[in-house]
Amino acid sequence: MRIAIIGAGPAGMMAAIAAKNENNEVHIFDKNEKVGKKLYITGKGRCNITNAKSMPEVMEHVSTNKKFLFSSFNVFTNKDIVTLLEGYGLKTKVERGDRVFPESDKSSDVLKTFEKILRDKGIKVHLHSQINEIKHYNGYFTLKGNIDSLEANMSFERLIIATGGISYPTTGSTGDGFKFAKNFGHKITELKPALTSIILNDSFIKDLKGISLRNISFGYTIKNKKYNDFGEMVFTDKGISGPIVLTVSSRMTKDVGKVKDLYIDLKAALDLETLDKRLVRELSENSTKNISTILEKLTIKALVPIILDKLGIDNDIKGHQITKAQRRSIAEKFKRFDISFKSLDDVKYAIITSGGINVKEINPSTMESKLVNNLYFAGEVLDVDAYTGGYNLQIAYSTGYLAGISSSVRREDV
Repeated sequence: MRIAIIGAGPAGMMAAIAAKNENNEVHIFDKNEKVGKKLYITGKGRCNITNAKSMPEVMEHVSTNKKFLFSSFNVFTNKDIVTLLEGYGLKTKVERGDRVFPESDKSSDVLKTFEKILRDKGIKVHLHSQINEIKHYNGYFTLKGNIDSLEANMSFERLIIATGGISYPTTGSTGDGFKFAKNFGHKITELKPALTSIILNDSFIKDLKGISLRNISFGYTIKNKKYNDFGEMVFTDKGISGPIVLTVSSRMTKDVGKVKDLYIDLKAALDLETLDKRLVRELSENSTKNISTILEKLTIKALVPIILDKLGIDNDIKGHQITKAQRRSIAEKFKRFDISFKSLDDVKYAIITSGGINVKEINPSTMESKLVNNLYFAGEVLDVDAYTGGYNLQIAYSTGYLAGISSSVRREDV
């Protein structure tokens, strides 16, 4: 039986690995010059392979359609992907937040391992192969386009589409899978950026570019309900980014029309009263120093004049001249430093795409289309996404594996 897979990212490669057996000829097609091009840039070039938390905990970090992933997460787990890669010689390590990385800190080593597995299993990889059209006739799929090293009009009994979303189009994620799915009659839910930077209206942003904040809380409030995360963020030339911003941005995707103001808690480890007492002590011990100098002990230097300007307090006023009301307002501003939301960054700069093929039209136990027999989908092309930390790659592996193993079995053998 011939099986075709479009897309050689983590979902496509895993689908190919799962689909290949002695009875099946598996072909994988990708427009890029190498497999796993987007995988190569994950984890800032280190490749956050997966997350080592228990699978129920991994499930809790899925932000969209988590129930749909129940079967795939049970069939192929985070332990399974680590076992597979380590079995082919890749050494891994677990870091903060249970994130799994290659011991070498090189994403290229992860790709080399996948390439080794594909070769070992005899999977036929067609690079520089742009698929423009899929013909479906009499139960067979025929791929049309600029295809490398393929016999003309070769047909396939099974087809798996794992082409990714529309984020980072330079890696080949240009929405081809959505076009193919529409042609097969599938609905596509609205495509939005997820795990992305946030653009702000504040003019002071230009003065903070490149500055990082650690051990802070960041989020927003809608109808007295808070959505926030704790950790690290960084200022960019247009706004903010970093781990907690990426996580909050995924939640914001669903609320973006309702969000007006965001806030940073610069002293998240202290409650307001404890922080106020700390300020009393600092002002007392440094009574003859400028307030700007005193506050530099509590946060990064570049933020201090911005905070004081927001409060209308002179930078040069001495510690002993600060009134109780001013001291209190400083503490409150540290606990809620407001920033003005403009938009999420463009989806092409997002780490992943939110939205995709409507999962109601996909069998979660097999990843097969409910509309077209022998057609399967896997990975980011589906309307599933998760927070940052290796969870989205696990979705790719799990759905890819399930699609591959399901496609590899003839119906008369079931």
